[in-house]
Amino acid sequence: MKYLIITKTKWDMDNFSSLNTNFKILKECNFKEIKKLNPKIIFFLHWSKKIPENIFMNFLCIQFHSSDLPKFRGGSPIQHQILNGLSKTKITAFKVSNKIDKGEICLKQNLSLHGNANEIFKRMEEICIKMIIKIIKLKKINFEKQKKSLKIFKRRKPSESQINFKKMNNIKLIYNFIRATDAKNYPYAFLKYENILIEFYNAKIKSNKVYAEVKISKK
Repeated sequence: MKYLIITKTKWDMDNFSSLNTNFKILKECNFKEIKKLNPKIIFFLHWSKKIPENIFMNFLCIQFHSSDLPKFRGGSPIQHQILNGLSKTKITAFKVSNKIDKGEICLKQNLSLHGNANEIFKRMEEICIKMIIKIIKLKKINFEKQKKSLKIFKRRKPSESQINFKKMNNIKLIYNFIRATDAKNYPYAFLKYENILIEFYNAKIKSNKVYAEVKISKK
């Protein structure tokens, strides 16, 4: 076993079909199991948990972050970038260290932020797999230190998906808010009325109007 991918979510198994038998995929970060496999490189994909020190100190660990690091370090980078009005960004591959998203960088690739969050995540995974293949073909992986970043973004809380029209004073902001929260395992943009929950997804914008599907349920 040469390479290990640790990922909590498999958005599209077709993306993994391009990997050969030198790869194994795990859903948990278990040191005993990893030690038995003794991989050359461990790649962390869609991984938001803290990586134990005994793993990144004993194995070369490369993680993928969906921003142009050091910009938008921290949690929920896709959501924060969309809500900040960005239409494109980069995926950064970096060496895991004891500081969040602060490790040395080895590769960056462009990532479009068009569409809803679920579409972006699927696109991101496809690009990450291609980046992994590119990295393992390198005779030598060169790493560069990151520049200093002034801000670390926090992971968004479920309560932050509630629409606040007072803060969203134009149609584009409302559209971006709905699509930024439209992904698996994320709470949709929502409104509350007494014991009624109104959720919005599959948003489209046309002629300065937002069209979206709505789900109404009792809390």
